[in-house]
Amino acid sequence: MSNNVTVQLVTALKAAELLGISRAHFYRMHNAGRVPLPIRLGGSVRWRVSELVAWVEAGMPNRQKWQSMTGCVK
Repeated sequence: MSNNVTVQLVTALKAAELLGISRAHFYRMHNAGRVPLPIRLGGSVRWRVSELVAWVEAGMPNRQKWQSMTGCVK
């Protein structure tokens, strides 16, 4: 990875703030499969800001559709 590239990862609280919703609502959406999958780093769970932005721009499809749109199979 180049030194000029920054991958910004955020907690559920920050992801919820980006979306303008509460953390509890974000987790309800996550548990219902309505947001992209997070990245797990040891015991930490984080979401890519760039993926959340792209997901919103795509109309916020459910996780299954989002994964098929992006070619991610997890």
